[in-house]
Amino acid sequence: MAGLSGFALASYMARANISIAAELMIPALGLSHVRMGQIFTSFLIGYAIFQVPGGVVGDRYGPRLTLGISALIWSASTLLTGLLGTLIGARTAVVFTALWIIRFILGASEATTFPVGNRAVRNWMPPHLRALGNSIMFMGTSIASAITAPLVSKILTRFGWEASFYVTAGPPLVIGVLWLWLARDAPPAALSMLATGATNFPNLAASPETPPQPLSRLLRQRNVLLLIASYVSEGYVLFIFVFWIYIYLVEKRGFSVLRGGLMAAIPWITALLLTPLGGYVCDRIARTHGRLKGAKAVIMTGYGLSGAMLFLAAYAPSRSIAVGALSLSIACLMSAESSFWSSAVHLADGPVGLLSGTMNTAGIIGGIISTSLIPVLSQKFGWVVALGSGSLMALVCVVLWAFVSDDK
Repeated sequence: MAGLSGFALASYMARANISIAAELMIPALGLSHVRMGQIFTSFLIGYAIFQVPGGVVGDRYGPRLTLGISALIWSASTLLTGLLGTLIGARTAVVFTALWIIRFILGASEATTFPVGNRAVRNWMPPHLRALGNSIMFMGTSIASAITAPLVSKILTRFGWEASFYVTAGPPLVIGVLWLWLARDAPPAALSMLATGATNFPNLAASPETPPQPLSRLLRQRNVLLLIASYVSEGYVLFIFVFWIYIYLVEKRGFSVLRGGLMAAIPWITALLLTPLGGYVCDRIARTHGRLKGAKAVIMTGYGLSGAMLFLAAYAPSRSIAVGALSLSIACLMSAESSFWSSAVHLADGPVGLLSGTMNTAGIIGGIISTSLIPVLSQKFGWVVALGSGSLMALVCVVLWAFVSDDK
């Protein structure tokens, strides 16, 4: 679980660093905000396309090789981003195309992170601890998001935007090498009883893994369709925080580049505290009432509160209230994150990577929509409407989960 949390941390640093460095990259490379938005989207396109293939590869070849090799590619892509101006020359027509391709490759390689990580959770954690296990993995994203903004802000103000990519290329290299050296795909035979969960909470005990089944068969289940559709909302709201909150705090709320990095970290620190709590509560409810009922309670509560807090942040009269509301919004959002992934394990049985990749593809589609739509809404109608669209999508998620049935 420490390794999976490390992968989440390294992948989020590699993807989020550009949203902080963008303020200096745009004039240095002769880009516009629209062009930078397209570069943000290129990551998401690669990330979305390779979710299902990445999950299938993880199902077939195991988490050790799949995640280890992927992390080495993240490191190389991040390093190339920083070297781009030196290798090609700043402010040339080729820069945009090269940066678009590099970020696409980064997205494609990072697509394995959570589907294959969820596969590892399924292999190693008993059913009554899987939501908590997933929440530990997602704590890595909160840690990365909390430290990336102030770290990158400080580096780019002192050493330039290129240096920020050199530094953030290090974590995926280290975690990739350590994972390939130390990780195993599944527990040894002596721990097989633990993996089934048969000795604790019989109502959650896992049946023997079923043979891989085609996605078309999974999509015949209503709960699977609702899970996938609701995750579009997750991606829409989450990527508002990943790509646009720092820019919102600097441009709308008037924070300086360095101060904005510190303020952008506060919401993720709050999320770090509530993420494992959401997984724990989901597992506790699931032990007595079933996996989907536990997930439903956590997701509907978390997303209802997240949407309300995001709407409050948009209308907040002061900067402190806005930062506080944003902190509670992302914290409630992340507290529900592991419930989606433990539900995917529950509904998929055998092809966990396949269903996890399909679900995350839907989330990335939501992220692509928000990443492209937020700058348009903010420029034409203001940030109140832009953030308000996130509140609406959170409400959509709540409504969809109201129709999830409690049986498998």
